[in-house]
Amino acid sequence: MVRGRFITFEGIDGAGKTTHLAWFRQRLDDKIAATGRSVVITREPGGTTLGESLRDLLLNQPMDRETEALLMFAARREHLAQIIEPALARGDWVLSDRFSDATFAYQGGGRGLPRDKLEALERWVQGGFQPDLTVLFDVPTNVASERRGAGSAGSCTTPAPARGPAADSTSTACTRSRCGPWACSPPQRSR
Repeated sequence: MVRGRFITFEGIDGAGKTTHLAWFRQRLDDKIAATGRSVVITREPGGTTLGESLRDLLLNQPMDRETEALLMFAARREHLAQIIEPALARGDWVLSDRFSDATFAYQGGGRGLPRDKLEALERWVQGGFQPDLTVLFDVPTNVASERRGAGSAGSCTTPAPARGPAADSTSTACTRSRCGPWACSPPQRSR
C-alpha cells in the first residue's frame, strides 16, 4: 500500500488555520473518496486522549518553559504513535492543525528556549519524521487579534506562550512567537 501524506497547517491564533483546514479537507475528501483512503483531522497539542489531557495542562496551568516544551513533545510522541503513523501506514492523509513548527515558534520564539534544545527533543521524539507539506498562514498580529476578539480570554495561547513564572505579557509573547520560524527571519528548515 502507498503511504499516505501528512500536511500541517501553521500560524498564530487567528491566522485562519482551522478554517482553511476544514475547507481543504472537504476538497481532499472529494478527490480521494474513490481510492478508499480517508482524511484524518487532528491537532496539537492534543489529538489523543493523553494529548488532550496534556493540552488542558499546557493551556491552564502555570509551568516552567522547559516543562512546557517537554509536555509538548510528550504529547507529540503519543500523537505520532497513536494517530499519525498508523494513518499514514494505512495510506490515509493526515491534516494537522499545528505540529513541530509551532513548538519552535511558541516555545522557541515565544518562550525563549534555545533552538538546540528543541532540535534535540525533535530528533528524539520524531526520529527525523517531518510533514510532507506545511502550509503557513501569516497575518499581522493586530488582524489575528481582531479575528479572535481583542482582549478575549485565550488570546494567543496555543500552546500557552504567556504562562508560567517567567512569562511576558500576552502581546509580547504573541509578537515574539510570530518572530520564530514564521515571520521575522528566513526559514531555517526546509521540506
